[in-house]
Amino acid sequence: MGLQNAKPSGVKRASILMLGLDSAGKSTLLYKFRYKDAFLTMPTIGFNVDMIEAGKDFTLTFWDVGGQKKMRELWSDFLEDTDGLLYVVDSADKRRLEESRREFELILKNESIKDVPVVVLANKQDLPGALNAEEITRRFKMKKYCSDRNWYVQPCCAITGEGLAEALQRVATFAKQYRKSKETFTTLKE
Repeated sequence: MGLQNAKPSGVKRASILMLGLDSAGKSTLLYKFRYKDAFLTMPTIGFNVDMIEAGKDFTLTFWDVGGQKKMRELWSDFLEDTDGLLYVVDSADKRRLEESRREFELILKNESIKDVPVVVLANKQDLPGALNAEEITRRFKMKKYCSDRNWYVQPCCAITGEGLAEALQRVATFAKQYRKSKETFTTLKE
């Protein structure tokens, strides 16, 4: 029988929470991650869940939660046991940028996701006047709000798929590191 069987076998999983204002492009991104093609999505009432393989033996479960105002009140219910936050921003919608930033700030203040890594997707880079990653980093005060955790701002376009492979890779890497540090911490506590 030996000891080698004692190792936890098989696939590691991580939970990724996908948030952002309504029509930022969350569901389209999720669909694109999975099927590599874009389609018209309906506004998400409630949430979508999808599992995506991120490399060998690593599966990410994405929780894509609706971004309408009444749904945002439920966001905090999803924060428990999250291994990564994917926050989607419509980079071209300057009118709602401040609203999006406020919601982002609120989430980060939540104790449940204290050290959880964050990837901000600066979506809709194909649209004229879209703010680039540097601009989003500045406006969302990433260095200030995320000083205690891993973070990254990834420009992307859900329609063309540009930047999505990188985003997925980044999320997977962060989530892996986070889970590792959590396991180490738990072991130390015992």
